[in-house]
Formats: sequence, C-alpha cells, structure tokens
Amino acid sequence: DRPPVCTDAERDYLIEFANRYFKRDIAASDVVWTYSGVRPLHADGSSSASAVTRDYTLKVDDDGAPILNIFGGKITTHRRLAEHAMEKLTPYLKGLPGKWTAGVPLPGGDFPVDGVPGLISGLLAEFSFLTPFWARRLVRAYGTEARLVMGDAKAASDLGEDFGATLSERELRWLMTREFARRAEDVVWRRGKLGLRLSAGQITHIDDWMKAAQG
Repeated sequence: DRPPVCTDAERDYLIEFANRYFKRDIAASDVVWTYSGVRPLHADGSSSASAVTRDYTLKVDDDGAPILNIFGGKITTHRRLAEHAMEKLTPYLKGLPGKWTAGVPLPGGDFPVDGVPGLISGLLAEFSFLTPFWARRLVRAYGTEARLVMGDAKAASDLGEDFGATLSERELRWLMTREFARRAEDVVWRRGKLGLRLSAGQITHIDDWMKAAQG
C-alpha cells in the first residue's frame, strides 16, 4: 500500500549515469523533483523480475458475463493494446470497429507534422495578449485544442487567476475537467514541467486551489 518513491540509492545511480555525459557533474542538491511509478508485469513463472516479459497479456473470463482482464501494458503501446482488447471481445459483441486507431490523431493532434509554427502564429494573432513563450507552450501542450482552452478571452484577465509561469485558472479548470488532473503535481510535473518555473509556494497554492475546487 506504500506509494512508490525514488530512493536515495536510485537517485544516486541515475546521477552517476548522467555524469558520464555532462561536462559538469551534477549532485543530489541539483535534483528538484523526483517521480516513481509502478509497472505491472504478468507473473509468468520467471525466476526474477528482470526476466518477466514486458509484453501485456489479455485474458477473458467468460464464466458468466465476459470480463476482459489486462495484465501489463504501457502508454507507448496503448493503441495496439486497445486493438487487441477489441479483438478479444469480438466473439462476445457485435458491430465492433476494426483496426482504425492507427490513423486517428489524439485530441489536439489534427495538424500536419510541420504545422506547429502556423498554430503558434495563429494563436498569437487571435489572442494578442499572449506572449510567444505562452503561445508556444499552449500549442505544444494542447495542439489545436489550445484555442478551446483560451475560449473567448479578450485579455489575460479573462482567464481568471494567474498562478504563475503562464498557468491560468481557465487552463487549470480545463486540465481538471478534460484531463482529470487532481493535484498540483499532475499539472506542473506530470502534464508538463512548469514546476521548474514555479516556486514551492506557488505549487502549494495551486494544490490548495484544486482541492477547494473539487469540494
């Protein structure tokens, strides 16, 4: 039940590895944030965790209503996993779509590979109060949905509270309602790296605001 944390030993291992490539060695005091996660692996009887397959396993329990169990998986293969999941369910359901996800962009990604500069310039033209950094960050984070985040704002004040580093109340509400952000770290570290531009006090304020907004 303990949350995963980056231990001092793991931190030092990464620092030692990184220092093989940096001109100036970094130290533990240079680390401003750490993140640890748990990757589920399917117990396939291997003698050690390093030998366990990194592939996902799908199993259907059809003793009654069919239940699809997914063991393992990672975000970089989420589309392929979803297609395999639908294949597993095909015998039980009718009218399931075929393999269509490979050609469908993720939300905000419906623009050509070389279309980022155009999106940025368009955003700056439509919302004149944005700075180049601000517009670039929004486009990189939301793509074509950056305009939806801005809505009908005519001035920065229309976006509500300014939390620092170009993070506005309107964007924060978007992240909470559309991307299920619940804590400040979801926003300033996991969704992006605004935490590098915000003070500890600002991050605490964001966390308190989000808790209050959720009731």
